[in-house]
Amino acid sequence: MFSLWIAAIIGIVEGLTEFLPVSSTGHMILTQSLLGISDDEPLMKTFTIVIQLGAILAVVIVYWKRILRILGINREPVAVKAGASRLNVLHILMGIVPAMGIAFLFDDLIETYLFSPKTVVVSLILGGILMIIAEKKMDRTKGPVVEDMDGISYRQAFIIGLYQCLSVLIPGFSRSGATMAGGMLHGVTRKAGADFTFIMAVPIMFAASGYSLLKSYKNFTSDDILFFAVGFIVSFIVALLAIVTFIRFVQRMKLTYFSYYRFALAAIFIVYLWLT
Repeated sequence: MFSLWIAAIIGIVEGLTEFLPVSSTGHMILTQSLLGISDDEPLMKTFTIVIQLGAILAVVIVYWKRILRILGINREPVAVKAGASRLNVLHILMGIVPAMGIAFLFDDLIETYLFSPKTVVVSLILGGILMIIAEKKMDRTKGPVVEDMDGISYRQAFIIGLYQCLSVLIPGFSRSGATMAGGMLHGVTRKAGADFTFIMAVPIMFAASGYSLLKSYKNFTSDDILFFAVGFIVSFIVALLAIVTFIRFVQRMKLTYFSYYRFALAAIFIVYLWLT
């Protein structure tokens, strides 16, 4: 059994980074490398997916009114621009189906060959470049843009979903970074893209966690369950505290600054990997 303090450390890393466009998965992989945990350890691959569900539950708590409205339970009126439809289940499906299809088809290949610090370093750089391009494109945009996620069209939801595939195919790319950048490249503001990204993460992370547990639950021992529980609870608590602070921060701060952080982190780990 891995030490429970390792579960707590990785849970903290997940909770702090899930809502920032810096890749929580990438940070967890790099953290495992620093802790001396093998890339090939199957338990940890499942663990890193399952504890993300703890952070996603924080989203459910913060966005519960929006989620009820999407499900048709809360029918309060919402004003949307012409040509758009109030955010509903179809928008979410348009956003998550491409990524879920990619994950279903290539999950084993991705886990076997791409869950490594080297992949994360490359994807940190590539994702940072995409976010800089998106910011420059948004700065040059003269026409109308979508200010709220309820104004996102079905076409935009699908395009954002296609960008999300980058984070599925390349660990460390960042789901929120890819989707926010993709939205900005197609007329969706940073705020609207961030909100849609967090809402869209709920079903896709529930599906990913459930699928991962279904594949590997037979290999778990009672000690492993405790390890998972500690990581899950710590991730949930930290994420719940962080989301209130980070969500407005992410919505207002330019993605360019997160790109600089990604480049700096990649440089540090290039040196670390070279020395080790």
